[in-house]
Formats: sequence, C-alpha cells, structure tokens
Amino acid sequence: MAIEANELLAPYGKTVLEAANFYRQHLEVSARSCSVAELIVSLLQSKEEDGKRDRYLQDLRNRLAHFQKTYGERIVATITATECDDWLRAFRLSAQSRNNFRAVLSTLFSYAVARGYCVENPISKTAKAKVTDKPVEVLSPEQTRRLLESADSDMVPYIAIGAFAGLRPAELERLEWGDVHLDRDFIEVSAAKSKTASRRLVTILPNLKAWLTPIAYFEGPITPPNPRVKLHAVLKRAGIKRWPSNGLRHGFASYHLAKFHDAAALALQMGHSTTKMLFAHYREVVTPQDAESYWSLTP
Repeated sequence: MAIEANELLAPYGKTVLEAANFYRQHLEVSARSCSVAELIVSLLQSKEEDGKRDRYLQDLRNRLAHFQKTYGERIVATITATECDDWLRAFRLSAQSRNNFRAVLSTLFSYAVARGYCVENPISKTAKAKVTDKPVEVLSPEQTRRLLESADSDMVPYIAIGAFAGLRPAELERLEWGDVHLDRDFIEVSAAKSKTASRRLVTILPNLKAWLTPIAYFEGPITPPNPRVKLHAVLKRAGIKRWPSNGLRHGFASYHLAKFHDAAALALQMGHSTTKMLFAHYREVVTPQDAESYWSLTP
C-alpha cells in the first residue's frame, strides 16, 4: 500500500507521510466538528455577546435560516465550496443580494475555522457575483418640497434631517432630540448610533434649521413609530410613485457636492473615510441650478 501510495503522490512531489498528516488533520477536525444548526446558534450568541446591533443580528438570523434549511443537519467540516457555490446560485438573486448572502456565510465559516470546526473557509473558493453599479437616483427639488409639505409634523424631522443632513435611515431611527443642537448648528451622531461606530458632527445648514426650529423638542426620539408605513403614506399624498433607494441620503450627497464643491467636507458629514465613493456615485448627478433650488427649500 505504501509503495502504491508513493507512486500516486510522486507526480505531485508529495510523500505518504505528508498525505497521512493531511488526512489525519481532516479526521480530527471532523471528529470535533458540529452541525451547521449548532454552529449558527453559537455564532449568533457570540455576536450578541460582542454587542452587535439588533438590525445586524436580525440580518444574520434571516439569511442563515435559509442555509440551515438545506444544511442544518450536516457536519460543518464536510461542507464543500462547490456545495456552497451551488446553493448561492440556486437562489437566482441579484448580484448584490447574492454577495450579501455570501458575506454572511463567510462570517459563519470564518467563525467555524476559528473554533476549530473546519480546516478552511469554503466560501473563499466560491465565485463572487459582479455588481454593475446603477446610477444614483434622487428626488428632484420639487419632489422634495412636496414630500416635506405633505408630511405630518412628526415625520418632518425624519425627512428633513435625511434630506438636508444625510443621515442613514438606521441612524435617524436612533437619533434623539438631545443630539440636535440647533443653538450650535450641528447634529451629533454618537458612535453608538452611527453605522460605522465612530462619532461625527453633521452641520445644520440654514434651510434644515428653518424646518426643525418650529417643531423641535427638548427630548425624545426624532423618528415616530412605524416610520416606513408613515413614509409610504406621505409619498402617496405627495404624488411620488417611485421612491429611489436611500433617496434622502443620496439626494443630500448629490446636491451638497453640486452646491459646495467640497468632497472632503462632505465625506466627513456622511461618515465616509475617503472621498472615493463620493466621486464614484454623486459627482455631476444633479445640476448646479437644481442644487441652488434644493438648498433654498424652506417652510
């Protein structure tokens, strides 16, 4: 057997001892491995202990639940890259959605490697879908005006801060009136409320101040309950049939860059570490004339 094995390995420059050690490692890992279902429970528990946000944890649960339906009973160490790649392709998702699932699975198997439940991360050998960037879509100044004028008073701060300060929806939902310093013309997005977990100060420009001053409170949340339901109702009243993805934030960035021509300052306002994304997505999206109209919108 040893002689035959040597002959099989000779073309690859490997020895019987190397082959035995390689196989022994896989046998040891398989022996101490666990099922995919058990791994998912352990990963989620560790992420909760690490203080990850509820939205992130819910995203993990939702995506991993799909994987568990197919491979929940399988031993982690036995799952191959080919199986994972086929599973991702079977969904027939958009390129970005497929990559999002792929990223979550990579997190799962990286955790498995760290815990000694598998030798390597099979996701590293799966294909990443090519994402073709779509042009950024924004609301026109007229649509933004109609949106604000059609909103009930409890939704005006959410819309105005999104449109004229560029906070992310998740950041808006965590924002308190105590973070809005109208007397000093800035909004404080603390590390605990920021997507990037880093504190930043966002300038309150004159038109945003005009929208907030009449309805500002001393305390309490900026965003009312069920903001997405209420936003849908506002859109209907405003006659806006198509809502651009992340429309308020994209509008802020596009009109800010067209008006002030300061990418570095805008990157700080938005919480970006560089200006690369700004030039890639927001440059020359809107005209200077539209930017003037946008920043002139007041009650």
